[in-house]
Amino acid sequence: MSIFSSFNSSASALTAERFRMDVISSNIANAQTTRATTNEAGQYEPYRRKMVHLQPNSGNFKSFLHQATNQSKQSGGVKVSGVVEDREPFKLVYNPSHPDADENGNVHMPNVDPLKEMVDLMSATRSYEANVTALNANKTMLMKALEIGK
Repeated sequence: MSIFSSFNSSASALTAERFRMDVISSNIANAQTTRATTNEAGQYEPYRRKMVHLQPNSGNFKSFLHQATNQSKQSGGVKVSGVVEDREPFKLVYNPSHPDADENGNVHMPNVDPLKEMVDLMSATRSYEANVTALNANKTMLMKALEIGK
């Protein structure tokens, strides 16, 4: 295990949380977009909320065993395993003057809930801050260890 493995672990988490914040920002920006994509029938569909899935870099037993026996230099950390669309149905809003209203005056709006997105954004921000704190604490410990040799 390298002395820099905790730096690598924090760096991967910082990258993943930053990506998560970017996806959340995209969700908030498209909360009113009614023409994001076209379906197989050629009709416009509203924006669909996107969610980030994170997973550990080395999550199986074999990788932990190799790390414990120093056969692998692979560090821990986290990675983005994928971005998936939320399959929750679109919201129906009655607005007959909207250009995308159907014959009943209903508009299919994106399945983005701004309150839920803000809570997710706060969670990602707190996780980012916690990783910065861990990174700084590790840096301080390494600096103190270097000072012992003086």
